[in-house]
Amino acid sequence: MASPLHYLLPSTNLDGTQENTMNRKTPSIVGAAVGLALFLAIALLPALLYGGYAGVMLAGGIFGTPVAPTFAVQALIIFGMVMGVTGVGALFAVGGAVAGAAVGVLAETPARKAAAQATKA
Repeated sequence: MASPLHYLLPSTNLDGTQENTMNRKTPSIVGAAVGLALFLAIALLPALLYGGYAGVMLAGGIFGTPVAPTFAVQALIIFGMVMGVTGVGALFAVGGAVAGAAVGVLAETPARKAAAQATKA
């Protein structure tokens, strides 16, 4: 297993050339950005809705039902909404980063094989 500092160092390709670390991160960063854009377009409103519902359920469990519109209850509802948006947004960002990294690896493999064959010939 590689150490955390291993990822900060430039890697050596099969043909002996050095590869910049940022070049390996670019597809992941692009994928994370696409995932966050999809989150904003598709999942922001449902995350707010279900997070608010979770906050109401939490407030009902703590303060009893029916919930009165006090400051503490409203704070719990907003906390639930923030947690819902944060959790779902993180899920979309990580999923997008994984998809971007996978696409980057799949797109890079034929290019490396072609470059390796060109240098051998």
